[in-house]
Amino acid sequence: MTMKPKAKKFRIRRGAGPTAAAAAARPSADAAPQAAAQPSEQPARAQSVPGPKGDAAAAPAPPNAKPAMSGQVSSARETGAETDIDAIRHEGLTGRQLRMARRVAQKHNLPATSDFDAVRLLREKGIDPFKRANMLELVVPQNSAQPAGGPLAPGAVQLPQTVPAAKTNLPSTELSATERRNRQIQDIQRDIASRRRRKLLLLVSRLAFFVMLPTILAGYYFYKVATPMYAAKSEFLILKADNAGGAGLGGLLSGTQFATSQDSIAVQSFLQSKEAMLRLDRDVGFKSHFTQEWIDPLQRLNENPTNEEAYTTYSRNVKIGYDPTEGVVRMEVSAADPEVSAQFAQSLINYAEEMVNNLSVNKRSNQMKDAERGMEIAGIERRKAQEALVRLQQKGAVLDPEGVILSLRSQISTFELQVQENELELAALLDNARPNKAKVAGTRADIARLQAVIDRLNQRMINASAGENSLASLSVQIQMAQADLATRDLMLQSALQQVEQTRMEANRQVRYLTTAVQPVPSQEPSYPRKFENTILAFLIFSGIYLMFSLTASILREQVSS
Repeated sequence: MTMKPKAKKFRIRRGAGPTAAAAAARPSADAAPQAAAQPSEQPARAQSVPGPKGDAAAAPAPPNAKPAMSGQVSSARETGAETDIDAIRHEGLTGRQLRMARRVAQKHNLPATSDFDAVRLLREKGIDPFKRANMLELVVPQNSAQPAGGPLAPGAVQLPQTVPAAKTNLPSTELSATERRNRQIQDIQRDIASRRRRKLLLLVSRLAFFVMLPTILAGYYFYKVATPMYAAKSEFLILKADNAGGAGLGGLLSGTQFATSQDSIAVQSFLQSKEAMLRLDRDVGFKSHFTQEWIDPLQRLNENPTNEEAYTTYSRNVKIGYDPTEGVVRMEVSAADPEVSAQFAQSLINYAEEMVNNLSVNKRSNQMKDAERGMEIAGIERRKAQEALVRLQQKGAVLDPEGVILSLRSQISTFELQVQENELELAALLDNARPNKAKVAGTRADIARLQAVIDRLNQRMINASAGENSLASLSVQIQMAQADLATRDLMLQSALQQVEQTRMEANRQVRYLTTAVQPVPSQEPSYPRKFENTILAFLIFSGIYLMFSLTASILREQVSS
């Protein structure tokens, strides 16, 4: 933040200058030169400062004037001075010219009460305040080598000396306005520079304390304290048997990696679970490896760690990722010993293989159980339908009631045809005038007998089609039982086909794990990555410091506003 420079106003002390005191202390030897110089100065005063009426009011009073007349002359002088000041005001002088006149009047020890009065007094003395030589005299000091009483330049005005010439070049106790302003500006600049240095020093101190010191500590830990960890990398795939006869969407996806994506995700979740950690600790000793004393405190477990603490270390040292575009499961296991890391990785691969086999076995066994249960139910239902048909057939003592009814109907039809033939024959005999009585009687007897047979057959038909145990109802029940038996036969056949198809599908859905990259013990430590981790720590601490400083600045701005 830059502060505006502040400079005091230029002021000149009012009051009688050193002229009167110098004149009083001046020796009588100087009176003669002054008296000689008086006649030469008076015309100049009269010419430079004319009075308002052009009379002797502007002329100085003689030294031997009476005191009574001095009051009148003083009043006339005051009136002329006021008129001269008004005339000078109307000249339109600039502020710079007035300040220059005031400085020249101060240089010549003239008791000026204002800037316009300074112009008037200088003109009375015969000095042009706006002359270039007078301006330069304010900047360039007088030549001290010139004697006080030396010869004057042509056209120069000899002013009365109020102080000795040797003392004119002494430094003044008061500074000019420009010098005071420059000094104040320099003070402000020095203050701003000191504040900037102080703020910069505070900023550097805060950065060193909140950023550099934690970064140095983190780097010291990564380079000197952290125990090197050896990583064993491995890759494996989960594949399925070829399904050449697959159809539909499953057949389209059977040859791609998406067919086993669910199994791969399930295996990944299992290897990252607490169950896998407990099994690894039970088989290989995961906890005992990370509780050794030579491991650094940040990576070492306690002597009797809980499962949650061990699982945190397990999650940090076992990294598993699944790439759905390639269908590959990548695993990286870190340990303080390269051989132990490879052993951990191989054990986890074995666990994953067992899990894949269990997944496929369960799936196949479930499908086969469902198909076999369906076939068993179909066989039981067919057996029940067949037993019902046999019971119906045994109930009526007729194996084929419908055939019996058809036989009766055919017999009735045959006898009815015979009756019609006999009736025609009887009618032909009766058409004779003298028919043969024996033939007529025989034909009528045949018709009666056939009619009796037909009536008896009709009665049997009525008995067979009437009642609950009639041949008609029995025939309908048998037909329904036969239809039910046929349906059960079809269902049993379908169940058999389903069992065979399920067996084939189960054989095609076999999952097996293939290890593409075997875990190999590492010869050089993989972790910690010293330089990368140090840079990361620096960025983290810098971000935290920046976040807190921005928050503090915003809060300070809100409070100040």
